[in-house]
Amino acid sequence: MGPCSPTLSLFSIISWFVRTFKYIFGLRFEIKGRQKLEVDHPCVIISNHQSILDMMGLMEALPQRCVQIAKRELLFTGPVGLIMYLGGVFFINRQRSRTAVTVMAEVGQRMLRENLKVWIYPEGTRNDNGDLLPFKKGAFYLAIEAQVPVIPVVYSSFSSFYDHRTKLFTSGTIKVEVLDAIPTSGLTVADVPKLMDTCHQAMRTTFLRISKRPQENGATARPASQPAQ
Repeated sequence: MGPCSPTLSLFSIISWFVRTFKYIFGLRFEIKGRQKLEVDHPCVIISNHQSILDMMGLMEALPQRCVQIAKRELLFTGPVGLIMYLGGVFFINRQRSRTAVTVMAEVGQRMLRENLKVWIYPEGTRNDNGDLLPFKKGAFYLAIEAQVPVIPVVYSSFSSFYDHRTKLFTSGTIKVEVLDAIPTSGLTVADVPKLMDTCHQAMRTTFLRISKRPQENGATARPASQPAQ
């Protein structure tokens, strides 16, 4: 992928459609600190992951020259998997550690060579329990190996307007907060646990602060809820 990569151009087109599509469902995103993502150097961006609705918010905040890493299972989720594939997402088979390591090594090399940002969900799976799951180490190994900063992004809870059991949602506002970059210069793989813990604590504190109860979120009940997936 060069400066005029067809994949990145296609992803920009897809992001435009997704951003437009969300207005039909009455979802609003309030983003704080978006400018922190517009840095002109490689970095690893991490965020919490609750449902496919994340993708709509992702398109609101996605900076230029940014690619994603996702688990291989998402490749087979119908239209969503197709969009991710066309958008140039790097899929990792978590059942085969050698494959995952190889993909991450390739991503690290391309990130530095092509000045890319990489977006990863460190929880490793969707999580709607009202808190953050423990993080997996991949994103932090990648950041330290490449000696690039980590930028945490936090989505507020969807629970006030999204029912994960029925996959239905009403209108509502999602808050997204971009935290300050955490440098990795001089760190080694021995520092991965500490870096992971620092990011987790900062994101969890923010998540609990910006997440609100249903009556506080501005959610508007509708007779016919919309299916999320």
